[in-house]
Amino acid sequence: MFIGVLIGFTSNYFTGDDNKPVQKVAEASQKGPAFTILSGFSYGLLSAMPALIGIGIATLSSYMLCNPLGDGYSMLGIAMSAVGMLSIVGMIITNDAFGPVVDNARGLAEMGGLGEDVIRTADQLDSAGNTTKAITKGFAIGAAGLTVIALLAAFSEIITSKLDDFAGFDIMNPSVFFGALVGIAIPAVFSAMLIFGVNKNSQKLVNEIHRQFEETPGLREGQVEPDYTTCINITTTGAIKELIPAGAVTIIATLLVGFVGGVLAIGGFLAGNILSGLLLAMLMSNAGGLWDNAKKYIESGNYGGKGSDAHKAAVIGDTIGDPFKDTAGPSINTQITVVSLVASLAAELFLLYSIF
Repeated sequence: MFIGVLIGFTSNYFTGDDNKPVQKVAEASQKGPAFTILSGFSYGLLSAMPALIGIGIATLSSYMLCNPLGDGYSMLGIAMSAVGMLSIVGMIITNDAFGPVVDNARGLAEMGGLGEDVIRTADQLDSAGNTTKAITKGFAIGAAGLTVIALLAAFSEIITSKLDDFAGFDIMNPSVFFGALVGIAIPAVFSAMLIFGVNKNSQKLVNEIHRQFEETPGLREGQVEPDYTTCINITTTGAIKELIPAGAVTIIATLLVGFVGGVLAIGGFLAGNILSGLLLAMLMSNAGGLWDNAKKYIESGNYGGKGSDAHKAAVIGDTIGDPFKDTAGPSINTQITVVSLVASLAAELFLLYSIF
């Protein structure tokens, strides 16, 4: 729970609009979108370090505290630390739900023409929602990391029960090192496929909107209602279609590594997948929230306010940040968990059938 709080404070510092990172990115936006993106991405990288160190401390301390109790208790300690981090799951879900609620409230206030005062208040709530979403994602990522370490231990125990001479996963072993390299790459490939999916469906949506404006008389003048249903179908159907190949690639890669390099390669694969996944998830979640709040900070009247060059640059940063924080970042938690479960379920197959 202590490490969870540390992750929460870290996410709050890097995404809250009353803190230096957001204000510095907003300031950099005056010079153009390239500075917005570079500064935001850099702060996102920095934000991953305290969280990763915290997860490492939680893992090491729980292992050391429980190891003297006997065989198996050390891994039980790591699993219990994951449960401890998730013990405030009610608060986590509440804060996570708050973000989309106030985000949509802000959109409704603008579409309903409720006036600048209402929109300004909704903007402040939306900014707070971006921060709470980043904090809860940090909790979820931390808990997922600890849980998957426990799953890695479970995989190791399965192998130990089948092989008398199994001595663990030595990184100097070529099979383990091969698996680690592939495992490090998988979260990056998974994220790329999801972001490509967002990009592809966004282009379809823009084309559909252009078509409606060109082919529907009176739409530009506001005399006719747009065809919202078609737009919604494009996004929902596209989201499902793009998620399936990304998930399939991670599962197939796990099986291929296992059947090529055996259980030793899978051990390295899981370790690489966990470490790379944690880094990318923290980076994308925090950088996305930071870019969004930098835009909000400018919209509140700083550095020229709405319509200024700084605001235009910040909007570009926010557009990049949305698939980071709302698509790829949160999905990595599920990806590393699924990969670990598939590896554990197929462990005996990897023992019986592998090239090396």
